[in-house]
Amino acid sequence: MIIDGKNTVLGRLASYAAKESLKGEEIIIVNCQNVLISGGRKNIEKEFKEKRGRVGSGQRGPKYSRSSEKIVKRTIRGMLPDHREGRGRIAFKRIRCYSGVPEEYQNSKKVSLDTGDKIKSIEIKEVFRWIK
Repeated sequence: MIIDGKNTVLGRLASYAAKESLKGEEIIIVNCQNVLISGGRKNIEKEFKEKRGRVGSGQRGPKYSRSSEKIVKRTIRGMLPDHREGRGRIAFKRIRCYSGVPEEYQNSKKVSLDTGDKIKSIEIKEVFRWIK
């Protein structure tokens, strides 16, 4: 199943992908840079600064990536049962995220989860423009 992330809210996309992956579907998410994070700009900026600032002793972790596909995949990971073992681990391996649309998926049919709601949100690619 190929999901187009354009104009889709991150939480809705992550919960849908997690459920389908647990059912046994191979999930491919394209256009991760256009996924929306709902909320106000200042609040989102503050939250991501805090996440990026928590690095731990000796720079060992936890680390929070700046790439859009890794942010989407980490959000999906949080919605799976224990991703380190059992069915959560198997389901997590079924998920692939891409920032654009790879050539092999250009002409494939894509599922869109865009509801068309007018909500306060920003795209993932805009989040790290302000954060240094």
